[in-house]
Amino acid sequence: MLELKNISFDVSDELGQKEIIRDLSLTIDENKFVVITGPNGGGKSTLAKLIAGIMQPTSGQILFNGEDITNKSITERANMGISFAFQQPVRFKGIQVLDLIRIAAKKNLSVADACKYLSEVGLCAKDYINREVNASLSGGELKRIEIATVLARGTQLSIFDEPEAGIDLWSFQNLIQVFERMQAKNQDGSILIISHQERILNIADEIVVIADGEIVNHGPKDEILPTLLGTSSAINVCNKFPQGGAQQ
Repeated sequence: MLELKNISFDVSDELGQKEIIRDLSLTIDENKFVVITGPNGGGKSTLAKLIAGIMQPTSGQILFNGEDITNKSITERANMGISFAFQQPVRFKGIQVLDLIRIAAKKNLSVADACKYLSEVGLCAKDYINREVNASLSGGELKRIEIATVLARGTQLSIFDEPEAGIDLWSFQNLIQVFERMQAKNQDGSILIISHQERILNIADEIVVIADGEIVNHGPKDEILPTLLGTSSAINVCNKFPQGGAQQ
């Protein structure tokens, strides 16, 4: 479904060119739950943004369902079936949750149909459907509403950039349950998550490890996770990597 061929991404600073992603190749098949992990500054979030079209690679090729999308915009990729959820969801003052879900679904959903998506992410629909997507919502609530919009879109590839960032433990536990349900449903599409968290890694089909802008390991969860954790008491996989390298 998604194929990255020899992708590189450079930025310029006062010291000259800096390589963030280095000649990276990766294939993500249909109906897979894939987690990308690695040290802070390893290039994970940059890679997610390159796939979504928020950034353009310096070199290489990105294929989606066999079509070259390397130079396509984020809007074009979204229309082709790629969703992207930010670390910090956008707040839309003046827009109600119902409106946001209808926009995501690209149709005038009934209130009952829109409520089903909220229920899927563990929110009581009657408490949220008419609320504004603004500062009155917590980070955890916004994350789950954003996931509800991704579900409403029903895209082939859904990308989540560190969904655990900036939320409390209770909200994180609810998010894990949402992803577990998404994984268990084996929906017609693939999920790609950037994360350090063991509980998210533990529900993946495949794990990709990136450090210094390169893939250092990739394979089934049962093979890769034990090499990262070392012990069953490990909580944050990031702790298993040295710091430094390319920036996110």
